Amino acid sequence: MLENPATPLGAGLDDGPAGGSAVPRPTPRHQQLIVTIYGLYGRSNGGALPVSVLISMLDDLGVESSGVRSSVSRLKRRGVLESVKQGGVAAYRLAPSLEDVFQEGDRRIFSPRRATAADRWLLIAFSVPESQRHLRHQLRSMLTRMGFGSVTPGLWIAPGNTYDDIRHQLERTGLTEYVEFFKAEHLTAGDVKDKVSRWWDLPALESLYAEFIERFAPVLARWESAGAAAPGPDADRAAFADYIQLLTQWRRLPYLDPGLPAEFLPTGWHGLTAERIFAELHRRLNAPARQHAERLLAATGSSGTA
Repeated sequence: MLENPATPLGAGLDDGPAGGSAVPRPTPRHQQLIVTIYGLYGRSNGGALPVSVLISMLDDLGVESSGVRSSVSRLKRRGVLESVKQGGVAAYRLAPSLEDVFQEGDRRIFSPRRATAADRWLLIAFSVPESQRHLRHQLRSMLTRMGFGSVTPGLWIAPGNTYDDIRHQLERTGLTEYVEFFKAEHLTAGDVKDKVSRWWDLPALESLYAEFIERFAPVLARWESAGAAAPGPDADRAAFADYIQLLTQWRRLPYLDPGLPAEFLPTGWHGLTAERIFAELHRRLNAPARQHAERLLAATGSSGTA
């Protein structure tokens, strides 16, 4: 969905570290919450949400209207949002040029695929003229954000099933001409698991997953408990608040983690537990959260969510 602001999913639309281990802030910023909301509900509503609805949605997340307006202004300056009129009222829509980014986010977040040890690897090599050496940093940053590991400074690796996503991203940024793609098998002697631990910063990923589990395992336990709220508008509002926070913290992780084979990951890898927590909360919260969003949109006569 939204580094990619992918639909909810555009991890890219968020301001984040340009390279290295991109560690999201524990508490999502207002802009990140807004990008998530647009990825989930704005796109199926003609791409636009009335300002009043956006303020109501963020109010459910504890964000004051002044914070919403200032964050929307920043997203507009960055080219993420555009001001429009919808039914005679002020609204903002996602920039149409970002739809492919959000679609990529949909695939990464809601249709993940973890590679197996039998799958081939995708290798990327790039060569940039000295006169354009600033593009080297851009390429390295992009590959890091898309979950690639570094075999050597000029050779990057990821599971083979990531090819379409990285190719689209490179085409979108005009960098394809500097890159060569290869599908490969690892033939060198030695344990691939040890190599993977050198090619990727697994401790940094592990800490992000552990942070996610710490925050959302209790949320899942609350929704599973007998004391969870009965169905209705109040429960839908609570589901909406939890779901937006869930997606906002999760949606960067499927980019940083390319779905490495479980056989090559450390024993007790937190990512597998985090995936299960996310999947179960998505199953429980998606529908009631959408019902709450539809009520807010219907109140303005602009409901169009699916």
